[in-house]
Amino acid sequence: MLARLSDVVAIAGGALLTVRAPGISDGSGYDSALVAFSMLLALMLFPSWGMYRIARWRLFWRCVCVPVLAWLFVLGASCAVVTVLHRTYHPATDWLREWAFVSSVGVVLSRVAAHAIYLRLARQDARTATVAVVGNNANCRQLMRKVGTTRDSMYRITAAFNTNPGVDSVPLGLPTFCDREAFVEYVRNSHIEEVWLAVPLSEGSTIVPFIEMLRNDLINIRFIPDVSGLSVFHAGTVDLEGTSAINLVASPTPSHLLVGKEAFDRIFALFALLVLAPVFLAVTVAIKFSSPGPVFFTQRRKGANGKIFSIYKFRSMHVHAEASGLVKQATRNDPRVTRVGAFLRRTSLDELPQFLNVLRGEMSVVGPRPHAIEHDKLYQDIVDGYIHRYRIKPGITGWAQINGFRGETDRIEKMQGRVAHDLYYLSNWSFWFDIRIVVATIFKGLVHRNAY
Repeated sequence: MLARLSDVVAIAGGALLTVRAPGISDGSGYDSALVAFSMLLALMLFPSWGMYRIARWRLFWRCVCVPVLAWLFVLGASCAVVTVLHRTYHPATDWLREWAFVSSVGVVLSRVAAHAIYLRLARQDARTATVAVVGNNANCRQLMRKVGTTRDSMYRITAAFNTNPGVDSVPLGLPTFCDREAFVEYVRNSHIEEVWLAVPLSEGSTIVPFIEMLRNDLINIRFIPDVSGLSVFHAGTVDLEGTSAINLVASPTPSHLLVGKEAFDRIFALFALLVLAPVFLAVTVAIKFSSPGPVFFTQRRKGANGKIFSIYKFRSMHVHAEASGLVKQATRNDPRVTRVGAFLRRTSLDELPQFLNVLRGEMSVVGPRPHAIEHDKLYQDIVDGYIHRYRIKPGITGWAQINGFRGETDRIEKMQGRVAHDLYYLSNWSFWFDIRIVVATIFKGLVHRNAY
């Protein structure tokens, strides 16, 4: 509240100071309504710019760039509001420029002061808490790595209790115990402040003895359940109406983060369809002259969350009937493939109509490739994590495809490799990851030896 009040004071004070400046003595540019709107919008919008988040790094960006940009945005919005309400009003340019500069300085000084006070208090109060970890060597090593690579970490792991001494005997580089009494004694004598219990849920009985032995000690005991054997993606916590929960099987990417991906998909698909219109026309003519039948081939596939949709492709095979409940993948030198179709499949031009699916919101530009529903039924019981590919919209291209996992899956290892890459994409998705995949597809993913 004090930080917000200081920003409002800087805005109001800047207006009062500049209206009385020597070069602007008549004060004709001063308008209390404009100042009032600016103060109100600052209170409403500054928090959304992250103005009141204290950081220990990128101080120039946090203390100078963000406050100035936020203030200029607020000032511009206020001018727009007042001008709409009072169409005959036009603020004096000189005063507006002076006010913008002086209040920018005031807001920046306010942010610098807030950060300086916080960092000073943090230094006075900062002290590294010593930690002893209970778990197998792999878990202990992982926690040590996370704490060691965390910037300005407040924790320092100084001891460990190995719950599985016979499995991994590689030294951790710190005092490691297998005897419970000796470990507890070391924790007490070394004045260790926290004990982290990093054990699987199946070994919950391991927790009780440590809690019992340390019940009379003023030591923080924290439970960090190891769910690596249960979680499909990186396990994270989520707040469910005030109740904390650990995600074991859930989408790793929250839906609100995919709004930008959705917008990019629609814009990219519309642009691609417009630019590639001559290619669509040429392929259509070639297909019609190559063999009788429709231009497009449609097939039912699963989309996000298992929703069924019809995928579009340019027809690359002679018209034929599949046996009920059976979909045969194309093989090398497949007699069903037309001469034009072989070229389309080799160059991935047969996939272009899927930009229509993207425009309809059924697919994404980048994502796991959708398979025939009959193949889904087969592989979801054979390949671990297969079904989780559908937690996001399927894509025209994907991380698996640019890494060579495309075409016929005649061996289970090929499908396992494809699924592993798809799940990696889901766990590590970002907008720039999508851009990287699109660029890689353009330069090396359109033509591949496995595309036939």
